[in-house]
Amino acid sequence: MDYDTTDIAATYDLGRDHGPAYLDLWMRTLGAYVHAPRAILDLGCGTGRFSNALAAHFDAELIGVEPSTKMLEQARRKPADRRVRYESGRGEAIPLPDSSIDLVFMSMIFHHVSDPTLLARECHRVLRQDGIAFLRGCVREQLANYPDVPFFPAMVPILERVLPPASFVRDTFEAAGFRTLAIDVIRQEVAPSFDAHVAKIATRADSVIASLEPADFEAGMTALRAHAARSPGVAVLEPVDVFVFRSGD
Repeated sequence: MDYDTTDIAATYDLGRDHGPAYLDLWMRTLGAYVHAPRAILDLGCGTGRFSNALAAHFDAELIGVEPSTKMLEQARRKPADRRVRYESGRGEAIPLPDSSIDLVFMSMIFHHVSDPTLLARECHRVLRQDGIAFLRGCVREQLANYPDVPFFPAMVPILERVLPPASFVRDTFEAAGFRTLAIDVIRQEVAPSFDAHVAKIATRADSVIASLEPADFEAGMTALRAHAARSPGVAVLEPVDVFVFRSGD
């Protein structure tokens, strides 16, 4: 999706910012694989929702690279950690020198890139020896486990079309010269209740939700609100697939 042809950037943080506990979960998850990186690339950084947390947690310089002008505008409007800077660019042509980064962090970008093979090669190029590529994303095997699918069945053919199988993600990075360190699934809380989740989904900040036809979206919202009324106080959990790769010869 070309975010610059939509209004998603303006509401993205309202729909996708899940609070400090959420960021802490991902910093701790990263910390199991990454130790004292000097330079971090937040690739496909969007509105920078992870950028400041990454720089602060690891006390590292961070470059956020993002192709969407609208997303970058939102990122640059936020109070920034002094170690954070943003640049326009794509994963298939990262605007950084060879061997200049210790950690490439990627959040929900793999299914958006036009050339996954080139993305993996570019990550390998900019990473130093033994650097880490950490990718969190969605894969086809999890389709039935995403919390919105039961309410928005029109999402299914879209997700089947755009989501890769986990084996494709692994094979793409290994073919580019990476060694797989870990493949895991993390269940994250995206809302403390279904009522709160309704408010998030109403922003249409998710690219798949945003691509639904109006009638499918409204029918899904009706079903989601009805479920929220029947399930007070139930937290909404979402599986996220994690891939950790190490660069090397």
